[in-house]
Amino acid sequence: MMNITKQQLKTPLLTGDDVEQKRQELKAYFLNSWQTYESLFALINNDDAFYKRPEPLRHPLIFYYGHTATFYINKLILGKYIDKRINEKLEAICAVGVDEMSWDDLDSSHYDWPAVDEVREYRNQVSELICELIDSMSLTLPITQDSLAWIILMGSEHERIHLETSSVIMRLLSLDDLNESEDWQSCLFKDKAPANELLKVNGKTLNLGKADDDQTYGWDNEYGVAAVEIPSFNASQYLVSNQEFMAFVKAGGYQSPEFWTEEGQNWLSFKKADMPRFWFKRDGQYWQRNLLDEMPLPLNWPVEVNYLEAKAFCNWLAETTGRDIRLPTEPEWYLLRENVDTDLVSWSEAPGNTNLEYFASSCPVDRFNNQGFYDVIGNVWQWTESPIDAFSGFEVHPLYDDFSTPTFDGKHNLIKGGSWISTGNEAIKSSRYAFRRHFFQHAGFRYVEGDGETLPLIPVNRFETNVDVCRQLDSHYGGHSAVGRGLKIDNYQQSLANLCRDWVSKYQTKTDKLMDLGCSVGRTSFELASTFGHVDGVDFSARYIQHGVQLQTGDAVRFESVNEGDIVDFNEVSLKDMCLQTSDNILFSQGDASNLKAIFNGYDVIIAQQVLEQCYHPKAFLNEVVNRLNEDGLLIIATDYDFTKHDTDKNAWLGGIKVNGENVFGKEGLEALLSGEFTLLADTELPQLTRLNKRNYQVSNKHITLWQRKTAKQ
Repeated sequence: MMNITKQQLKTPLLTGDDVEQKRQELKAYFLNSWQTYESLFALINNDDAFYKRPEPLRHPLIFYYGHTATFYINKLILGKYIDKRINEKLEAICAVGVDEMSWDDLDSSHYDWPAVDEVREYRNQVSELICELIDSMSLTLPITQDSLAWIILMGSEHERIHLETSSVIMRLLSLDDLNESEDWQSCLFKDKAPANELLKVNGKTLNLGKADDDQTYGWDNEYGVAAVEIPSFNASQYLVSNQEFMAFVKAGGYQSPEFWTEEGQNWLSFKKADMPRFWFKRDGQYWQRNLLDEMPLPLNWPVEVNYLEAKAFCNWLAETTGRDIRLPTEPEWYLLRENVDTDLVSWSEAPGNTNLEYFASSCPVDRFNNQGFYDVIGNVWQWTESPIDAFSGFEVHPLYDDFSTPTFDGKHNLIKGGSWISTGNEAIKSSRYAFRRHFFQHAGFRYVEGDGETLPLIPVNRFETNVDVCRQLDSHYGGHSAVGRGLKIDNYQQSLANLCRDWVSKYQTKTDKLMDLGCSVGRTSFELASTFGHVDGVDFSARYIQHGVQLQTGDAVRFESVNEGDIVDFNEVSLKDMCLQTSDNILFSQGDASNLKAIFNGYDVIIAQQVLEQCYHPKAFLNEVVNRLNEDGLLIIATDYDFTKHDTDKNAWLGGIKVNGENVFGKEGLEALLSGEFTLLADTELPQLTRLNKRNYQVSNKHITLWQRKTAKQ
């Protein structure tokens, strides 16, 4: 057993009677999360290893070392709990991770990664700041989602997620790059695997979803309600072991496309895989790589594969046995989970290899018995047949709107049960995590046999239902260019794109590279893709840009629009419908206008759409944007100057305020900030129409100004 397991604290309850005691619990949990993360990264014995990419689809480990600390600062800035950054450059480059959109889409060649010592010092500064905030913050019980304490918990649970994902990447580093450690010891027990068999599970109706008054921290996708009727089924007694999976390998399973889905065949073609990722051959024998060691393949440990491999095995076993073998669904796993009568916050000892209570690796599949079934929780995550989607009543947290929503696309499948390194929220029964089907994690699977009835899947709701997102989609793609009763307004995004083309032509600007900042769901980017060699569509909200990405791949986007009251219309749009091309010269990215990554530079034209009134520091953006433009480059600002305290502190407003008793308007503030580095070439107004429902519309007049960067001679 690992020494570090003695130190794992359980996620604090949100409730309590003693505020100061709860404050100390929060601080202890923060420090425990932080120190465990530091312990993992202390395994790396040389700075060069931080920059290697043993997994080409992920950033190097230097990103993840800095990411969990920058997460705190970015959320605290966004929530207005602090007003000053610690390291703007680092907080930009380490802000957003990678959720693999495909197996060949990550290009890290342009990242200017920070030095390891810089990140170490930064982490020390962040840790000191968080401790000071915990000591001084106002705290009431129970802790609610709108409190600073919730954000502290969010940061701690986020770091525990990356404790796991970083350990996966470390498993792919050379052992020469890692220190041995008594705190991170693999299991030593290995033997032949027990024969797997299918056991009966009686069906029933379950109510899924975390209650709003649950006493532990939860991510947004956990909340809501889903009543699911689950027919009886048979489930494998054990997780699929290395030995059981070896039969598939030796039968030529990786060379038999008939067992693989179309997605799986494409992945096989790309990766040329012929065995699980953590297996390798030495002198004709199979071995397994663990976190800090290699060993002859432990036959009675669970196999670790992605969904595509697990699915192919089930298809092969179904054909081999003539039985209806498949992966379980999320509701079926929850029915198995009823065999474990305790949860993280109440157990005295984990009923499975989880929460870092036993080993820094998997262990035999027959070690932890949960009323006849083994490893219902722990050892490795278990792939399910269920794509993740929201339960009824789902609401995003305003400070982390991109945790779940980008995964509600039918391409991310749920994994359940946790692994040996799953701690905190990950080890709680109600947790819900999902990854792309080709993603590698400490994940394996068990299989089930149905009774020929319909799978109890929670169907993926392919229709976007968030009101704000739907209104953006309707405004961009809804086709309301002419509305009756005398109100005729052209599509705003088309009009803005046409205006941009006219100005570029008039002032003879190069068209190599454009940034569409505040791109929302992407219409302006698509309109201008044929004019510019490359377009960066950047928005703060992943809820918006995910739809641009979906359209770019050629898929249709479906969304609701309010007709009247509770009556909604269902819409489907595609680029083909808009007579637009699925251009591959557009790159959609998430970005903070007040603190953009250094890679966003060298533009001939930058369009800033509603950036000024929707970012928390518009003056910082205006003072810095000149450095993103080429000489003589054009800056197009689209704004209605509608600043609010909700989005922007009043001392950062450009206008709508009184200074020394005199009115200052947004246009004046804009000119004052830009006139030193830019020349104002033109301005005009464009109306933008937003449909609220069938008979009610909102119209705003956007002030569009054209600025040209001054040359050195000017």
